[in-house]
Amino acid sequence: MNINYRVLLPHESKNYRNIRLESLEKFPESFGAVYQEALQIEKFRMESDIENQTQGRFMAGAFSDDELIGICAFVKEEDHTGNIYQMYVKERFQGNNIGFGLIQAVIKEASERFPGITIFLEVTDKNEKVYNLYRKIGFTEVIDSNWKKENSGNTQLYLHTAD
Repeated sequence: MNINYRVLLPHESKNYRNIRLESLEKFPESFGAVYQEALQIEKFRMESDIENQTQGRFMAGAFSDDELIGICAFVKEEDHTGNIYQMYVKERFQGNNIGFGLIQAVIKEASERFPGITIFLEVTDKNEKVYNLYRKIGFTEVIDSNWKKENSGNTQLYLHTAD
């Protein structure tokens, strides 16, 4: 299996939309969006960002040959931080370290665009497999009891790219 990782190009925004909808349909407990509601949205914000190649917002993809099999979004914040969202690898490709490679590709791209940035992400507490993946990559759990109370059921992690 030949897997490549790169930022999605403007003409690939519809491929992104298809895999994003699939992620919401197959794993609704893992995302802060609902499949039926997403179907009603004419164009996702990230589709526009992909089409416009927005500097502070990008979508990385994992490709098996020419098929988009995984996605992972990065959004820069006003300060020197950013967030990873929408991490998803198609079911039939899971368990092959594709998610690991995809997260590493996002970290590399974000740190090239914004040297020394701190990257945050969230994972549902029930998703131990993904939590362990993020820890293996080097993310550290944020210890903030106020955040945890407001976002019960999720754990926030961070990674300093300068480290």
